[in-house]
Amino acid sequence: MGERFYKASQVTVGPLLRGLWRVHATGLHHVPAAGPAILASNHLSYTDHYFLPAVVPRQIFFISKAQHFDVPVQRWLFEQWGVIPLKRGEGDNEAFTRSLEILGEGKLFGIYPEGTRSTDGKLHKGRTGVARLALKARVPVVPVGMIGTDKVLPKGKNVPKLHKVTIHIGAPMRFDEFYGHEDDRKVTREITDRIMVAIRDLSGQEYVPEYTRNPEYHTKTEG
Repeated sequence: MGERFYKASQVTVGPLLRGLWRVHATGLHHVPAAGPAILASNHLSYTDHYFLPAVVPRQIFFISKAQHFDVPVQRWLFEQWGVIPLKRGEGDNEAFTRSLEILGEGKLFGIYPEGTRSTDGKLHKGRTGVARLALKARVPVVPVGMIGTDKVLPKGKNVPKLHKVTIHIGAPMRFDEFYGHEDDRKVTREITDRIMVAIRDLSGQEYVPEYTRNPEYHTKTEG
């Protein structure tokens, strides 16, 4: 049911999104036609969940905070689309395990290394979960740069605006030489930083080497 519903959504909703928001995508050939891979993207808007699947032919599985599953209708839609609930801040091993299972089944998994949407339009330091997942599953990471989605639906807004969206997809990144070191913090930090550099180059964003929820960073920018 889920896969059929997802494909039906791509056929019906996909063209509508691409047309209304004049979505332009480059590098689609970098997405593997078969087999597992992680699509690691910057995160500017809730609509990122919709625009990337609208241009990538294969189904992409995402994670989303558990609160989004509280509304019955939304929960049903997310379940059909293969979205995994994540209990943010609780070290959700179940979500990590499910992500590994999805990759083990040869599917695509989408992740936002920043951990949450950027509130200032800049690219922030990535969390190392993406590196741990790539090393544990032994799969490539495909960097993605989303541009313009923050203009479509900024954080805190409910009504989307029409604005051109551009999606740049980069060449797959492999880290074979680090396999078996997913618990080495130095290794996962280095890999995550490499991924963030690739995303920065695709999105054109200014990079901030601090987590987006860092209180000191917000104090400096807001004060």
